[in-house]
Amino acid sequence: MTNQTPLSPEQYRQKMQRRKEIQEQRLAQASNEKGLIIVNTGNGKGKTTAALGMVLRSLGHGFRVGIIQFIKGAWEPAEKAVLGRWENQIDFYAMGEGFTWETQDRERDLKNAEAAWEKGLSFIRNQDYQLVLLDEINVALKLGYLDLETVLEGLTQKPPATHVILTGRGAPSLLIEKADLVTEMTLIKHPFKEQGVKAQPGIEF
Repeated sequence: MTNQTPLSPEQYRQKMQRRKEIQEQRLAQASNEKGLIIVNTGNGKGKTTAALGMVLRSLGHGFRVGIIQFIKGAWEPAEKAVLGRWENQIDFYAMGEGFTWETQDRERDLKNAEAAWEKGLSFIRNQDYQLVLLDEINVALKLGYLDLETVLEGLTQKPPATHVILTGRGAPSLLIEKADLVTEMTLIKHPFKEQGVKAQPGIEF
């Protein structure tokens, strides 16, 4: 509980005016534009969901979007139904078959990841795509399905205005260092682990 003395209306107005001036100065200084390398990582939920928010914004601006899904085999039906409304702006490839404990075939997993990376790299190099989402690629890197140096070198080939989002837990430190924007989702509580609550529509799928 704070013991701060409430500001008078005039003091509050002056405080907000100073804050407004500082924000306007920051905005004036931030005049550069560039395509960003964006990493969503961490053990918490929401990495792909946050990336899809950027996808929706880009589609709303009329941009073309390329999506490659590593590891997981396909978008959930609800996501597919929504994104399908922009079929002329979006190119989506689900190129994983699940984790190794599901496929039980590491060589097949490696081939799928390599094929997914080659398709993703074709999007990255193509200036027609303003946004490229490489969903769960961080997991593929963590599991050794992809070579980190190969991915880092591929990111240097993107056009200056193209944004690339890389999602998944366990993002390697060198990728984090290269990225322009990094968000770590921190797990605090999860209903599945703590309460045995199964995945539910609208939340997980």
